[in-house]
Amino acid sequence: MIAVVSALGMTAALGGCGLGGDTDDVTLRLAAADYGDSAANSSKKYWAKLVEEYEADHPDVNVEVSVYSWNDVDAKVKEMIEAGKAPDMAQIGAYADYAADDLLYTADDLLSIPVQAGFSSALASAGQVNGVQYGLPFAASTRLLFYNKTLFEEADLTPPTTWAELAADAAALKAEGVKYPYALPLGSEEAQAETMQWLLSGGGGYTDTVGTYGIDSTENVETFTWLRDELVGEDLTGPVAPGKLNRADAFAAFARGEVGMLNGHPSLMKMAEKKGVKFGMVPMPGVNGESKATMGVADWMLAFKQNGHKEQVGDFLDFVYSEENVLAFSREYDLLPVTHAASEVMSGASEDQDLKPFLDELPLAEFYPVGKTSWAAVSAEVKKRIGSTVEPGGSPSAILGQLQSTATTAESSAAG
Repeated sequence: MIAVVSALGMTAALGGCGLGGDTDDVTLRLAAADYGDSAANSSKKYWAKLVEEYEADHPDVNVEVSVYSWNDVDAKVKEMIEAGKAPDMAQIGAYADYAADDLLYTADDLLSIPVQAGFSSALASAGQVNGVQYGLPFAASTRLLFYNKTLFEEADLTPPTTWAELAADAAALKAEGVKYPYALPLGSEEAQAETMQWLLSGGGGYTDTVGTYGIDSTENVETFTWLRDELVGEDLTGPVAPGKLNRADAFAAFARGEVGMLNGHPSLMKMAEKKGVKFGMVPMPGVNGESKATMGVADWMLAFKQNGHKEQVGDFLDFVYSEENVLAFSREYDLLPVTHAASEVMSGASEDQDLKPFLDELPLAEFYPVGKTSWAAVSAEVKKRIGSTVEPGGSPSAILGQLQSTATTAESSAAG
């Protein structure tokens, strides 16, 4: 998941008069995630404005949007499906299971050619199962290495470009009394993200070049061996064991000025700015230089076939993915646009320069293997186990081997 998890947990119906309109009217129902962190910037407001504009030009279509917190939205949609009451659309975190069950329209079924061709190629590919696109990218994020400029200046440091430089900088920060020289959140909240960022920087990843799981590859074992010995073993990751440190707590510590370096996404900028922390951002260091790939995360729009409103859903989604609407959403929530046109605007607009470093990373981004129905089980197991690889006496080869076994079994089950 990318974006701040909303604490609101609210559900709101937006737009449309529902079933009370003319008998020829069509009502489209969308279940959407809330990207806001308060009532003031809830996604409810974004959808309300968009729906109002769409319905003004489409009097025979009513659109009802239910907005749920990220804690609830995936489960809510699953409940609807199991009850035989699928929404027409769902804007959530995964699509593979629904595609495997043949519940979804494809992008070809729905979108006009300009809209479909307008998606970032990396994101469009990430939405595919066996070469067919079911997941329509809705929002994206990449990761950069954040560093505390004040702490770096006090220690007379420059941002690292290699793992060795990162470790040396962390050692210097520790000598200056910095609480978390490098914050390594491998706790249960989002361990799969920090893990993937490090795997990519070491030349590996969750899957190989043909999409087969390779979690216990030589490169991956070497990456976690280095983390265990050169960062955690040297006491450069702070007072909380990485396996117990969650991403939200690491971000909060950075905003308090207690962290020298950590991997972050755009929402961390506002958190740090609000607390007056001066920070810089650079690409993730690699073994021998800047990492050749960074981690990207995407959330997805799905369209379900159950209610049969293909034409109306397609027309509405063409409107959702207009340049104006994509830009409005991206700017409101500090996320990256998923279309080429909106990306070009943001790259050149002065108001969007804070997001440009993240936008520049998007063409290099690799995404979770979300097209695999096995990914949910693998991700859950990574969250449980990966922290133990860097504990004193931990065995990266053994733990990554066990995760590979989990992935192989999950893949076999999915294929069966």
